[in-house]
Amino acid sequence: MKSGVKFLVFGNPLVDIDKTPLLLLNRLRKEFPQIEFKEFDPSENLEGEGRDLNIIDTIEGIENVVLFTDIGLIRTSRIFSLHDFDLGYSLKLLKKLGILDSVRIFGVPMKISQRDALSQLSELIRKELF
Repeated sequence: MKSGVKFLVFGNPLVDIDKTPLLLLNRLRKEFPQIEFKEFDPSENLEGEGRDLNIIDTIEGIENVVLFTDIGLIRTSRIFSLHDFDLGYSLKLLKKLGILDSVRIFGVPMKISQRDALSQLSELIRKELF
């Protein structure tokens, strides 16, 4: 694994179905001390995080932890306010502007136990990065 690998970890600590990635942060840091896991908010400066991104986020409609690399598969809806400007829209915009080269989104299901999420996520990280 090359040095300097970083994961941006998204989630909402106030919403049960969206907070699992955040609840896994400490355990991921212990299991992978060579990787930086950074809690991140979609309203932050995503373009300042590099041209190749690794993201952990909750994904609706999946049953197991899955890796997505094609941001074209991300569904976005019309934007009526800044509230509608979400991660998917940000990634598509950065790609279109030539600011983003690649993205790996490690998707965590909305309804999964922390134990299962950690096990599946750890396995996928090892497979992809080591």
